Amino acid sequence: MQSLDRDTERKTLAILKVLSESSEPLGSIAISRELERHGVFLSERAVRYHLRMTDERGYTEPLGRDGRGITAQGLEELRLALAPEQVGFIIEKLQLLAFRTTFDPATRTGLVPVNTSLFRTEDFPQAVKSMLVAFDAGLCASRLVAVASEGQRIGTSVVPRGKIGLATVCGVIVNGVLLKASVPIDSRFGGVLELRNGKPRRFVAIIRYDGTSLDPSEQYIRAGMTSVRDAATTGSGRILGNFREILAPSRIIVEKRIEELRAAGINAVYLLGNTSEPVCQIEVGMNRVGMVLLGGLNPVAAAAEAGFQVENAAESGLIEYGQLVDIATV
Repeated sequence: MQSLDRDTERKTLAILKVLSESSEPLGSIAISRELERHGVFLSERAVRYHLRMTDERGYTEPLGRDGRGITAQGLEELRLALAPEQVGFIIEKLQLLAFRTTFDPATRTGLVPVNTSLFRTEDFPQAVKSMLVAFDAGLCASRLVAVASEGQRIGTSVVPRGKIGLATVCGVIVNGVLLKASVPIDSRFGGVLELRNGKPRRFVAIIRYDGTSLDPSEQYIRAGMTSVRDAATTGSGRILGNFREILAPSRIIVEKRIEELRAAGINAVYLLGNTSEPVCQIEVGMNRVGMVLLGGLNPVAAAAEAGFQVENAAESGLIEYGQLVDIATV
């Protein structure tokens, strides 16, 4: 959007954002009303003017009678255009998602944070088979998933045409459950964890949450930095992992919550260290305990390694626990 002036760009991005949040095509009247909620005031005529420009650039397309939908190119433009304003956005996103998590492992009810991955409809059955190796090896936050067809909403995303959406449990569920138990937790970074002979050895790549506008796991998968399939089949490879810290005095409470989560089918906590001792060669502060979480997108990384095209949106929203099913039933 370099050729547009700043005011026009702001309005265009606002229109793209409105369309990205809708599960159905919107006309200029509906868009104008929705824009008001974002503090942008455009007449129906002005909206039509901007839509003509977004159509020409391939960001939107006519769908049905007088309605527009956002294209994949439009979604990518929206993501890139907003990136400079969102440095550190991921840490804020994690904190907000943890606060909104209501899952109670004791009653097995409430909202669970998820990641969303989009596969081509024709690829999905074989992609699931390629992911099972990671699920079966336990290299996942949970075997529980949700599936949505085109036009359906999953998390905060609407599945586009020709796609199937897969929701996997996000490690932020640990943050949410501990937050409800009044246990402070520090989310430090997302990384690539090296396994050797079935045991975690060291982090070979890290991205701090407070210094990035993109989810680390999404970046690692896109860059082809994982070897989840090798880790699952041979015990040696590179998987997605996240690093947290808790206060040492809270350990008893944390261990209890971890067991409750495991009983509910959520195995996000991979490793809990000892007080003030390094974990996977990562230094830990005084009177603190390091914690390694399994990346919820590890199975999806395995599918990407097998050559399947996939679009990922980590920490993409919340789903009722009761809507999740075991991957074996998909």
